[in-house]
Order: sequence, then structure tokens, then C-alpha cells
Amino acid sequence: MTETVPKLSSAEIAQLRPETRLVQGGILRSPFGETAEALYLTQGYVYESAEQAEARFKGEDPGFIYTRYSNPTAAMFETRLALLEGAEVARGTASGMAAVTASLLCQLKAGDHVVAARALFGSCRYVIEELLPRFGIATTLVDGTDLAAWKAAVRPQTRVLFLESPTNPTLELVDIAAVAEISKAAGACLIVDNVFATPMLQSPLALGADVVVYSATKHIDGQGRCLAGVVLCSEKFLTDHLQTFLRQTGPSISPFNAWVMLKGLETLPLRVERSQASAATLADRMAELPGITRVIYPWRADHPQHELARRQMRGGGTLVTFEVEGGKAGAFRFLNALKVVRISNNLGDAKSLVTHPATTTHQRFSPEARAEMGIFDGMVRLSVGLEHVDDLTDDIARALQAV
Repeated sequence: MTETVPKLSSAEIAQLRPETRLVQGGILRSPFGETAEALYLTQGYVYESAEQAEARFKGEDPGFIYTRYSNPTAAMFETRLALLEGAEVARGTASGMAAVTASLLCQLKAGDHVVAARALFGSCRYVIEELLPRFGIATTLVDGTDLAAWKAAVRPQTRVLFLESPTNPTLELVDIAAVAEISKAAGACLIVDNVFATPMLQSPLALGADVVVYSATKHIDGQGRCLAGVVLCSEKFLTDHLQTFLRQTGPSISPFNAWVMLKGLETLPLRVERSQASAATLADRMAELPGITRVIYPWRADHPQHELARRQMRGGGTLVTFEVEGGKAGAFRFLNALKVVRISNNLGDAKSLVTHPATTTHQRFSPEARAEMGIFDGMVRLSVGLEHVDDLTDDIARALQAV
């Protein structure tokens, strides 16, 4: 059996609009001509001959070798996301932190230096501040909004600049294009964690980044099911650094998780559009509610970097961060009074989720370090889902009465 419907070439798909790429991109149909992409649950592959096996391992034959290296289902996910992002290649990983760690360690060695924005997800700060120095890699944290600080931190040994924008959880923005210029002048590699913006709302590669990483666990899955990450980069970066590191250290994505992420990509534009519209509405409504002292949302006019957000992003995002009266006690009373929105440290889900960063995602930091990052005891991070925005508004307003 063979497929009778003509296939779009990769070049043709690349010319289509993002929504279409996320449905049509990267499909590898078997001779059965299945509509839904196949899930290839296999560890290894057989060869027609010993000569073919040798050619595969030499890289002379393009087939699959071992699922730790690659897998047809994973390849479909990687190709589809690369088409959306505008990257030459993508590689899936077991989690978002596996993607972050691999993108760094694959190119660094003892004596190298990394500059990173200090406002980072807690696990990213751990990798930068504690893990890399164990291997003789020096690191410097800077105020990500201060371009002069980025320039001053660069040394002859600087190999990587690392940032996330918007940041977790303060929704602070870093000027990616400006930092990219600093990175290129230093001959360094700029890695951008784009998880909060999603590929629908921000394109770091187009702004000058060299590598983009995602926790696909968040918006790409979008339904709280599986862990996954992805690294997007050039063919040269893959060949020179990433491919061998991934193959030898093994942080590979499982075929099943890759299949879940592949199907999640099909609905990503719809989910992000709906959640973002609700987030923008909620941000405006919450700013008027008693008990809330501050609302942070990138596309609100009162955001400190509103102009940059409008220039760099295609929307304000699905996250709203705010502060409630009464510090930690007030925040806990608010969280415990919610009924529709549930407490969870995850984000990008179809369900609206809320967390208290100071005691969850950033609890390992001292109060002084949290304050330096702009995280205070009354701060709450809300990931807006697909519920009706009026029900979310009512739930938040009702819970604020407990504050």
C-alpha cells in the first residue's frame, strides 16, 4: 500500500501560515496511509544487511538507529516545531530542564564563562549558579533589563548568554534583539527560554537568538499530560555541539510523549489565542478589584516595559502575575478560597492554575535573593486556561473577600 494523496514538500509547508504548519508539518505516513500520525513505540530498528547497519552508524544512510538517538514519532514533532519556529532543526528532550541543561553543557567546558539574567525559573538559576561552577564554568548574573550590565559582564572567556523573556514569575522583559547584538559582538551563543511567550507570540531566532529552548510540558502539551522539552537551533550548532551530547548522555524524549506533543501542536494557536484573550481581560478586571495592590501583564500600559512588549511580542501572553494585600498570609487565604482556579505549580494548561512563587517555584532562594528578582510574599502567578473569563473573574473576586 502507498499513500495516494500528494504530499506537500517541506519547502511548500514552510511557506504556509503558522496554523497550517502546525497541522501539516513533519508528517511521516506509513504505507497504511493513516490520518493521525503513527506512534512508533520501538527501542531499536532492524537493518537489511550488515553493510546498511555500518552505513547508518557512519551517517551515510539517513535511517533510524536507536530511539535514544531518534525516532519517527519524535522526528515528526521536531520537524513540525522547527517549521513553526523558523529553525533549521529541533531536538526533543525528556523535559524542559533537560533542554536547558543540554543547550548549555553541550558547548561549555572548564574555563568558559556564562552571563545570565538573574530573573530566572528556580531550576534554571540552579543550573547557572550551582551546577555549572562545579565543572569549572564561571557564571555572572545580571539585571536582564540593563543592557549596560550585559555589556559589562562579558569577558574574553564568555561563551554563552542565557535569558528568559518574559520571566518567571515577574513577567519582566529582556530586549532580545539588543542582547543578541551584545552576544554576537562577543562571539558568544545567545540561548533564550521562550516558554512563557510560546512560539505563537514571540520568535527569538528572528530577533537574533542562536538557540531557543522550551518546556513543551507547558503550552505545547497544554493539557497536563506529559513531560517534554525541545532545543531549536542551526544545523551547525546541532552538528558541532548538541547531537553528540544528546546521543551520549541520553536525555531523549519518549515516543509516546513526542506523540502527545505532536498532537498538542495542532491546537496550540487556538488555545493560546483564547487563554491570552482571557488573561488580558482578567488583568484589566483584577486591577480594579479590592485586595489586589498590583497587576503585572506585559501588554498593559502600566507595565514598566510596555513598549518593549508591544515591539517584541505578538501578544501579552497567558500569564498574569499580581500581588495581594497581607503578604504570605493574605496570599494563602486567597489561594485557599479559590474554587474554579486550582493551586498548581504548572502553567500553560487548559485549566487555570495558580501558585505562590515564594513558597513553590522559588522557595529555595533567600528572601533577599527573591526580593532582588522582584518576588515578594504577596505575589501570585496565574496561568489562565480555557474556562469562561466571567467564571474566572467571579472566582477571583470571591476569593479576594478572604483577603
